[in-house]
Amino acid sequence: MHPQRATYVKKACAYITRNGSELLVFEGPGHDGLQIPKGTVEPGEQPRVAVQREAVEESGLASFKGLQHIATDVWNRRESPPKRYVRSFYHLPVHEPRDHWVHTVTGTGEERGAEFEFSWLDLPTDATFALDLDDYVHSLTRPAEATTAGDVAAD
Repeated sequence: MHPQRATYVKKACAYITRNGSELLVFEGPGHDGLQIPKGTVEPGEQPRVAVQREAVEESGLASFKGLQHIATDVWNRRESPPKRYVRSFYHLPVHEPRDHWVHTVTGTGEERGAEFEFSWLDLPTDATFALDLDDYVHSLTRPAEATTAGDVAAD
């Protein structure tokens, strides 16, 4: 018997922060735990473009004060049939006065029309996130480092 070949899906994940001490989160349908804006990278799209698109579609925020690549990894979504997510995480600082809001998801994805209720979570945190989306949250509490050519190449 031959092992099944894994399917790889590129994902872009947004750690949106304000004041360097709060992370934007929501509780979405179908998952236990907190989530962050994220989504599938479209064919021909770069992850750094996808993360901005997903952040706008899912949160309604559109004015970010920068974009920094944090990490890219391969995450095991399921074993049978094998499915892997190639996740690119980015830090997007924002100035946002609202502490809490509901946004109706735009775009063309399956979540279109869903309502996500957003709030800010103080950093550092030991909160439980869905889909292991907190794997790199710890990097947000360290001083930001300049983006390097290696970071861009990971896109």
